[in-house]
Amino acid sequence: MYEQLNSKSRDERINAIRKLGESVKDGITVTDEVNNHVHSIYSFSPYTPVMIAVKAAEAGLQAVGIMDHDSVSGCEEMLEAGKAINLATTVGFEMRVDMTGTAVENRKINNPDSLNNIYIAIHGIPANRLQEVQEFLKPICKARLKRDRMEVEKLNNILSSLNAPTLDFDKDVLAISQAENGGSITERHILYALAKKLIATFGKGAELLDFIRTQMKIEIPAKLAELLMDMQNPHYEYDLLGVFKASLVPDFFIQPDKEECISVYDAVKFANNLNAIPSYAYLGDIAESPTGDKKAEKFEDDFLDELFPELKKIGFKAITYMPPRNTLEQLQRVQKLCEKHDLMEISGVDINSSRQSFSCPIIQTPEFCHLTESTWALIAHEKLAAKDAKLALFNPDNPDADMPLKQRIAKYAKIGQKIDNRHPEEVTIQN
Repeated sequence: MYEQLNSKSRDERINAIRKLGESVKDGITVTDEVNNHVHSIYSFSPYTPVMIAVKAAEAGLQAVGIMDHDSVSGCEEMLEAGKAINLATTVGFEMRVDMTGTAVENRKINNPDSLNNIYIAIHGIPANRLQEVQEFLKPICKARLKRDRMEVEKLNNILSSLNAPTLDFDKDVLAISQAENGGSITERHILYALAKKLIATFGKGAELLDFIRTQMKIEIPAKLAELLMDMQNPHYEYDLLGVFKASLVPDFFIQPDKEECISVYDAVKFANNLNAIPSYAYLGDIAESPTGDKKAEKFEDDFLDELFPELKKIGFKAITYMPPRNTLEQLQRVQKLCEKHDLMEISGVDINSSRQSFSCPIIQTPEFCHLTESTWALIAHEKLAAKDAKLALFNPDNPDADMPLKQRIAKYAKIGQKIDNRHPEEVTIQN
């Protein structure tokens, strides 16, 4: 049955998880953990939406959210999976936007690859608005696909000069994506395709590592080198991708145009009109990268006091961040700024590799346990807004619009915790 959860057919996957039902929770100790930022096969990840739900349940999570790049094609499947196994779910997508015209334009903000373009997350999309989002994302994905092809061509020029095997975009990159089913293609797809191509050429182990070091002139961190010498490593391709992501992307990356990275004002306005929750994705200065796929680098920390009021002015309703990624000092500063500017805090741990654990105990610590409450409020918002737009958490016509945000979140969290995940459409404001 588990094999069917990874079927190429969406209908077969949904039928499989319905047959499994709540049996996936047998013997599992449920924790207070939640995660609102898991990628699926519709961006870059080894997990189908139904498999995300299963992995989350097996890790003891109470709630899980799908978050793909420029795609909501896995959202309905995720919602169905949650109903099947009695797991709270939330849906959204991640995108990059252009900051031209803002008080912080032309700076490196939260995007390692680009000035003036930032990552944002659109959380809590009401289920009845997903088709609108798909239409909204179509031209963005079309522009991205065009750039993907150009990037592979640029990478191939580099590989040819190294006497390395080159990539066929359609056979090697497009084929491992869900682009034809409404998914997106990212630089990770390109690097994963390269990893597979090099493994097919050189095999795993010493010869491959020697080629990377001597011919490609790429330094391999000791930890990753050890993993790549392990022939039985089940995450081999993902670990090799990590080597390339840290060093190779700048060599072939092409800056996106304004068709792909639309104005932040347009994106946030669209999200607010949907009654979704537009959220700025805090990155923070990076001192070190334990995984080896990010270098030490400065981002928005030096101008957070300027950035936060600008985000509020643009129309953002929340800040999303990943507790394991930053220092406690960094995140406590973010928390204070969220409180000062009346912004909701939403957590999530970016999962897009088979090596990553779905468990994240830090969410249960005193400094971050309030993020669980935010998740339940997010879930209640999403389900209520699908029934009545005025009940969206930030809708100006919400009966509780004058209630302080902290109190409104607490009220919605209580509703969210009482929702029957098998029949979330039955939610009421009186729950």
